[in-house]
Amino acid sequence: MHSPLSLLLIRFSFFLIFFILLFPNQTQQTTLISPVSKDKHTNLFTLSVYLKTPLRPTKLFLDLSFFFPWLDCDGNYNSSSFRQVPCDGILCDSLGFGALSCANCTAFNPSPNPNCVHIPTEMVCGAFPENPVTKDVNSQAVLVDTLALLKANVSTQEQLVSFSNYTFSCAHATLLKRLPKGVTGLASLGRSKVSIQAQISSTFSTPNCLAICFPDSPKSTGVAFFGSRGPYYAFPQSGKTDIAKFLIYTPLIENPVGSGDTVINYVNDSSNEYFIGLTSIRVNGNKQVPINSSLLTINKKNGFGGTKISSHVPYTLLESSIYRAFTELFVKEASSSSFNLTIIFDPEKPFSVCYSAERVTVTNGTPVVPAVDLVLDRDDVVWKIDGANSMVRVMNKKKELDLWCLGFVDGGVNNKASIVIGGKQLEENLVQFDLESNRFGFSSSLASRSLSCADFKVVDFVNTST
Repeated sequence: MHSPLSLLLIRFSFFLIFFILLFPNQTQQTTLISPVSKDKHTNLFTLSVYLKTPLRPTKLFLDLSFFFPWLDCDGNYNSSSFRQVPCDGILCDSLGFGALSCANCTAFNPSPNPNCVHIPTEMVCGAFPENPVTKDVNSQAVLVDTLALLKANVSTQEQLVSFSNYTFSCAHATLLKRLPKGVTGLASLGRSKVSIQAQISSTFSTPNCLAICFPDSPKSTGVAFFGSRGPYYAFPQSGKTDIAKFLIYTPLIENPVGSGDTVINYVNDSSNEYFIGLTSIRVNGNKQVPINSSLLTINKKNGFGGTKISSHVPYTLLESSIYRAFTELFVKEASSSSFNLTIIFDPEKPFSVCYSAERVTVTNGTPVVPAVDLVLDRDDVVWKIDGANSMVRVMNKKKELDLWCLGFVDGGVNNKASIVIGGKQLEENLVQFDLESNRFGFSSSLASRSLSCADFKVVDFVNTST
């Protein structure tokens, strides 16, 4: 027989279960957003967030590959809420920074650390932040502080959602070289457990899912969605539209060998980068590029081969033999009667296929050239790339140049991935990285549906406040 206390506890448990089922935790429905902008100097992308206490607008380099987020802490890291992480070998390693780097708290920024004054011999966790563009690296402290993002469809600071356990690495200002103007750190949006979206998922019990709409101009603003598989509402003149319904899905593929992705080699770690199973490339409909199929699969022993998605290269890189075959077919199709284009013999670097702008027909802002299809895990799963995403306008008044150039670059023979899909080909696409369902979603060009990333109506608060 149950005692009165145990009966009370049983009734309370049933009530609690009923309450949870009837009124699910509202934090599970939280969808956070962040403005995404394009930098005109580097053609790379930025993510705007709020950091520290009091909250400050902060612009970060948007990166889809590196292990963890980092921030310049040299000289001016002012926050009343930051704390360092005491060096416990198991804890430091479990944080997910990929390597164990501990040092005396006095050796790391930010300084002064109040705890360090009282215990100057305290050892704290550190990390090796890296610039994925320059491959520069240094050693700095791991910090925990406050991060805040906007709630979906809201663009006022009053609707910020914050959490105080945002974990990242400090870095020296030297790591900011060749990154977009105005950034003070890196937003890690890769596959790791310490990426920004993974931390948001853990904090708010939302799906570990990230969706990004990359703008095609510094004058436009895109958006990143955290913690939601949709809907992703845009607001064009034609009326409210859920862009999630346009997504086509293909599996995300894990590269089991992370070695070579970063300057510091992390033992026994799989790659933090996003790979997809591209099986062929078609030009102008059904003309297939001849490719050595072994280049399109990942070598399980060394991690070489395959196709990855990157935000730190502005244009898609193709392994040399793929590049030659692709450009030869593209030039052939572009010279046909449907397009009647002739390449110029002095292209602008880094491109090798360029056409005089006066010979290229432009319709609704899109150059009329042979379409490029990336065929993925099935013949009917196709990422369509039209002229807006395949061609780059190159203008130089001093040289009296006005060209349209094919926005694909020879990646050589030593790159770990055979194909690296770069920023130009991501522009005006909504792409989704769903790590729980292990799939990648893509919309192809929103312009083909008379839509754009600007239709999400998100304002970059860093641009407007500086």
